[in-house]
Amino acid sequence: MKWGGPALAEVHGFTATLFTTEGKGGWTFAPLPAELELPVTGAWGMTPVVASVDGLTWNTTIWRDTKNQRTLLPVPKKIRRNKGHGDSVQVTLRLDDERITGPRHPVE
Repeated sequence: MKWGGPALAEVHGFTATLFTTEGKGGWTFAPLPAELELPVTGAWGMTPVVASVDGLTWNTTIWRDTKNQRTLLPVPKKIRRNKGHGDSVQVTLRLDDERITGPRHPVE
């Protein structure tokens, strides 16, 4: 399904508490609030977004964790800096229009 229109431009902001999965090389995530329901637009429950954590912005993908019924934003070390498990961060995100609907071509 292709998505479009104003919903793609909507910016969502929230505070999240980071958590890190166990084991060597564990991932660190910011869970999205349960009431923030973004569409799954890609395979394996993934949705491309433009995210910002504490003011640092990057293109990434949110993941749907079907086992725990939540959506997760993976936050790499270069973005979270010295923050880790249990720390709060300010998150903003919006759906990544171009990665969801494809590149726009100029009209001639």
